[in-house]
Amino acid sequence: MTYNSSFQDRAGQAAKAKQKALDQLRARPPLDEKLAAERKAAAQARDAAKAEKAAAKKAERTAAAQATAADAAALAAAAAPKSEAELKAARDARYAARKKRR
Repeated sequence: MTYNSSFQDRAGQAAKAKQKALDQLRARPPLDEKLAAERKAAAQARDAAKAEKAAAKKAERTAAAQATAADAAALAAAAAPKSEAELKAARDARYAARKKRR
């Protein structure tokens, strides 16, 4: 294509390119059914392996999240304010220790 080419020249070049592409497509050998079935089976096996790997990774993430939640719950329980009975028992223990020292 040049600067001075006419519309008919460009249209003719496009038609030739299209015809060449069609000829190349028709010249390809037909697809072997056995080979196609093998490729499809291989693709399904890859997809199954990928899905299994994703499920394992999801289970691992879930387990890690549960462990983190359990750790957080343990920390929250440790940091929870003591009940009145626990406070009274600690106060009584301090009082008894002080009386024992005298």
